[in-house]
Amino acid sequence: MGLPCDGPLAPQRCLPCTPEVSPPVPPPQRPQRPSQRPPHPRTTPPRRRPPQGTRPVRPRKQDERPRWGMRVATGLSVLVLGAGGIGHAVVSSLEGGIGRVDPFRDMKNRPEGGHGTNLLLVGTDGRDTITKAEKQKYKLGGAPCHCTDTIMLVHLSADRQRASVVSLPRDSYAEMPAHTDRTTGKHHASHPVKLNAAYAEGGPTLTVRTVENMTKIKIDHYLEVDFTSFMKTVDAVGGVKICTARPMKDSYTGLNLPAGTHELDGGQALQYVRSRHVDVASDLGRMERQQKFMAALIKQATSSGVLLNPVKFQQVSGSVLGSVRADKGFGTEQMLALGKAMKDFGPASSEFASVPIGNPSFPVKGIGSTVQWDAKKAKKLFQALREDKPLAPAKPKPKPAAGPQQPPAKLVDVAPKDVKVQVYNGTPKDGLGRTVDEGLRATGFTTTEAPLNGEVRELKRTLVEYDPRWDRSAKSVATALPGSELKAVKGQGPQMKVTVGADFTKVQRVKAEPRQTGEFSTVTGDEVVCP
Repeated sequence: MGLPCDGPLAPQRCLPCTPEVSPPVPPPQRPQRPSQRPPHPRTTPPRRRPPQGTRPVRPRKQDERPRWGMRVATGLSVLVLGAGGIGHAVVSSLEGGIGRVDPFRDMKNRPEGGHGTNLLLVGTDGRDTITKAEKQKYKLGGAPCHCTDTIMLVHLSADRQRASVVSLPRDSYAEMPAHTDRTTGKHHASHPVKLNAAYAEGGPTLTVRTVENMTKIKIDHYLEVDFTSFMKTVDAVGGVKICTARPMKDSYTGLNLPAGTHELDGGQALQYVRSRHVDVASDLGRMERQQKFMAALIKQATSSGVLLNPVKFQQVSGSVLGSVRADKGFGTEQMLALGKAMKDFGPASSEFASVPIGNPSFPVKGIGSTVQWDAKKAKKLFQALREDKPLAPAKPKPKPAAGPQQPPAKLVDVAPKDVKVQVYNGTPKDGLGRTVDEGLRATGFTTTEAPLNGEVRELKRTLVEYDPRWDRSAKSVATALPGSELKAVKGQGPQMKVTVGADFTKVQRVKAEPRQTGEFSTVTGDEVVCP
């Protein structure tokens, strides 16, 4: 799940076939010794007959199982994997494939532990096992910088019902603790740097020390993911679905996604999370896309039954763990325990935030432009994590919809509430203009609520006229009116002019991509995954 800085489906390991075993031959019986006293006669209670007029209970056949048995078997599947004989062999084989690091070695004066579990997830630009064809296809050329481009603090609540993910900008202004450079052996006093420089100078240990120093949160586990393990993770779960309201193109990574819904494989997903030249938001916009991707990955992993199916869990783990690095205390036993505890986990169980920013372009002599945190807000956010409190504001439980379930809303770039619309009826059909006006208003558009008759009364195709300066708003309206035609009219102003044609069938529900809300600018996973 790590998101690297800047694959094809790996072969999945299979459980070894169990050889057919013949029935065991019973051991020869020893001759029975004569007892010194006669055995007591066995007392068997008399067999009761069912009352007259009732049906006798039919004995269960060998191939029949009670329904509750299936539910128990499903619920204990992960536990069986870890506790059974075959499960132990699987765990042992997976354990040997994990690269091990000791990021907590010789660490002193660490923060006090809070409630729940804190995991530091870092993405590096390692590409040693990427094939030449993959490097060319996904634009992964160049020498690796051996640095972290993605840093996320993941907090799992004590009851294992919530995961809070906080993105830490790689260019964050940081005070590097005193340390010895792992390459040169030179001792360095504490000095200001960008956060991602900690890994380059001191590897996982200095990265953990720097993050703990900045957040005052004790890190319990460390997980490091490179390009290879990232692509394997996505491919192992069967790809990830991403929805975008606007086209995304980045010549640096090769990303080229038109607006709509896309199934991304490992290589395409890597392009998606690496791209930072999609819009003016640059690295901060990329962090939001990385969070959206993680929510989609959680949805895919949970909906595909990976956490409940021992065989699937073993296959996914086996294909992924061979290319990740983790601390010695974060092994497959812990992963299996988490899988069991989080069996009811889903996108709504995850929440995503970025550390509050005070100055996105804070100049530092000798370093350049850095991202300076809002010290007061950041302190409050990390305190909430230590106290195991949710970051997202509480949401009212949705009321069950009356009548037939409506189709999901399509994503649009501009929120309907920000678009003004005047509706005209371009057909002889009475009341059609009012029908469209009410439909557009129901999905959020700001209509005049006073539809008019159009100049043309025999219009075949619905027409959306707009000022070129408001072309994105016009696309939101056109999405809500499937099959409509867009026509630019200079000087028309911000209001859209919709003339309904004979081809009109329905108003499609639309919604804008959610924005981070609440005190800590948080979104939940179910708000950002594809509908």
